[in-house]
Amino acid sequence: MTDPAFRNGTFVGRAWRPDVGGPSLVALRDGATYDITSKVAPTMRDLLELADPVAYVRSASGHRLGSLEDCLGAANDPSGLHLLAPADLQAIKACGVTFARSMIERVIEERAAGDASRAEAIRRRVTAVIGDSLRNLKPGSPEAARVKAALIEEGIWSQYLEVGIGPDAEVFTKASVLSSVGPGADVGLHPASHWNNPEPEIVLAVSSSGQVRGATLGNDVNLRDIEGRSALLLGKAKDNNASCAIGPFIRLFDETYTIDDVRRAELTLLVEGTDGYRLTGRSSMAEISRDPLDLVAQTIGPHHQYPDGLMLFMGTLFAPVEDRDQPGQGFTHKLGDVVTIANAELGRLTNTVRLSTECAPWSFGAAALMRNLAGRGLL
Repeated sequence: MTDPAFRNGTFVGRAWRPDVGGPSLVALRDGATYDITSKVAPTMRDLLELADPVAYVRSASGHRLGSLEDCLGAANDPSGLHLLAPADLQAIKACGVTFARSMIERVIEERAAGDASRAEAIRRRVTAVIGDSLRNLKPGSPEAARVKAALIEEGIWSQYLEVGIGPDAEVFTKASVLSSVGPGADVGLHPASHWNNPEPEIVLAVSSSGQVRGATLGNDVNLRDIEGRSALLLGKAKDNNASCAIGPFIRLFDETYTIDDVRRAELTLLVEGTDGYRLTGRSSMAEISRDPLDLVAQTIGPHHQYPDGLMLFMGTLFAPVEDRDQPGQGFTHKLGDVVTIANAELGRLTNTVRLSTECAPWSFGAAALMRNLAGRGLL
């Protein structure tokens, strides 16, 4: 049965076609995927650079590749048709510490220096001072500056609070171009990590001119112990084989879906372990501290260009504080966990947790893509 999220709207993605040995752009129509790749739009980057991407998708004739269920069911079978992450040449960027609750958790990670056993005691002390006072604080405002001064006086100031309530957002590179995995694929944890969690987020699809063309779902897999040891280890904590999942489709902005729908979006998270463990969570975009368009403006503009556009993770409200094993140590993944991130208007992104060393290696890069498209007469 087709996900109710896909009954309306304009959805585009990418699918691996074994018969051509490479990816194609696909449109979702009536529960099936249709190949709409052409010389006009051989890549998702090119599609999002068009003056009217929606018009192109709606007018493209295409041909039917298979049902959505068939595509999702073959995610880990490289020999079959399956959906990929709906981004190709775009830079994969992410904003962190954009929600008050998750900001407090970053402070706790830093204070615990990556040691999960110390987290609960630190959480009690920090929340006793901060509480919910930061929830409605506008970053960079005079009020935020006064709160900063008070927290410094209390000895609790942190680099995470600086990007949480200061004028500048945290923006980092989440993954290399073409390295993100799609729906149904395995997501990877670095073998050195023993305290980690999923991060359910909305991801904006942004053109090279800074226009937001649409949105999708993402899992910004996070290694709390690695980043907690030092913020300078952010690259190792965030960017590993298969550690970035995006999908299933980009929902283009049209008459049925706009940036205001993103601002109101509610995300749900479900983690199901092979041991019967079950965790539910949520993230509400209504509680984000910085407006989505402000995050875009802080990422792309005269100060930094992205000629192939970008995909922008916007952070999460989800704070993984529920104990899974030992009291006081909070949540951490176990291998085999199935993670589902869902939104009523964007669908579901489901992935299974493995070690990054055990996930399928990333082997299809930009050179392979260009050669494949050229060989198919699309360039």
